[in-house]
Amino acid sequence: MVSIPFRPALAGFEPYGAPQLDVPVTLNVNENPYPPSPAMIADIAEAVAEAATNLNRYPDRDFLALREDLARYVAGEAGVALRPEQIWAANGSNEVMLHLLLAFAGPGRSVMSFAPTYSMYSEYARDTNSTWHELPRRADFSLDLDAIPGDIAKIRPAVILLASPNNPTGTALREAELRTVLEAARGQGPEDAPGTDALVVVDEAYGEFRREGVPSAFELLSDYDNLAVSRTMSKAFGAAGLRLGYLGAARDVIDQLRIVRLPYHLSAITQAAARAALRHADSQLSQVAGLRRSRDSMVERLNSLGLATAPTDANFVMFGTFPDRHAIFAHLLRRGILIREVGPEGWLRVSVGTPEENDAFFSALEEGME
Repeated sequence: MVSIPFRPALAGFEPYGAPQLDVPVTLNVNENPYPPSPAMIADIAEAVAEAATNLNRYPDRDFLALREDLARYVAGEAGVALRPEQIWAANGSNEVMLHLLLAFAGPGRSVMSFAPTYSMYSEYARDTNSTWHELPRRADFSLDLDAIPGDIAKIRPAVILLASPNNPTGTALREAELRTVLEAARGQGPEDAPGTDALVVVDEAYGEFRREGVPSAFELLSDYDNLAVSRTMSKAFGAAGLRLGYLGAARDVIDQLRIVRLPYHLSAITQAAARAALRHADSQLSQVAGLRRSRDSMVERLNSLGLATAPTDANFVMFGTFPDRHAIFAHLLRRGILIREVGPEGWLRVSVGTPEENDAFFSALEEGME
């Protein structure tokens, strides 16, 4: 019998991870279906080669040049000017979120969110010994704004996690909804810190895919010191393998994250590759516009099959409902197409792929519905 001190809180858990199967069409993890352009690849290769000449030295611990580049990108994409000191970055937005909970949550404090939402949120809370509270969304997957002020006052969370667009539903929060949560969070921080605000974290991993007129939470940063907005380069930049997530927030928030990060957590290679990728922001955002059009076409086609779709501002669509969703999932998988069996019962989620991948998905779906 193994006699090592396992944490009781981790008993019975399995590692997180969507299925990784070797099939022709993978539309299950919301990746950008297009690899980086040859120009972007060449730029990254050159930047990494240059960084490699100094690999005997530790990287810039505070990655100031990368933070300047990220601030410049946010100014262009979201129209919000941030100082580099208001930007943070880590190995994917997952690590950004973990830094936030290490800094602001923990034993005796609560983290709050609204289901259905990204399944990793509860795991961040578990891993930081925080108490997890998951409240239900309405039937249309919106937030119950009438109930939220009372819920926050009762729970007194240190951190409130909101995904917008939300995963797995794809639904985005409007400005009035965000302001309702932010106002309700004022003065309702954890009981061990009376008079503080709960920190509201808006996860915009799919932010670049939002429809015209849907705001970014970055636009509210100047009004709320208790707001933090996270993004990733995994989706819009087609750089899931890069593992670069980032955050915009007040300087006081960022300074706390600097305390809990591991030393030199962003390698020189990662910093160089990310800065090179950011130089191709214009071409990547043009590609995003095409993926938005493909998403909207997928919604129309799913609706034409008599299926419901959740309103989506992401690069995926949640659709249904099916009496036996696993049967549809399994049928698609037999045809070499992997989607995601996730979300409320009866619903499935499909990522936007290339035109050829989308056509293969619909052909198999229509066959499975016969």
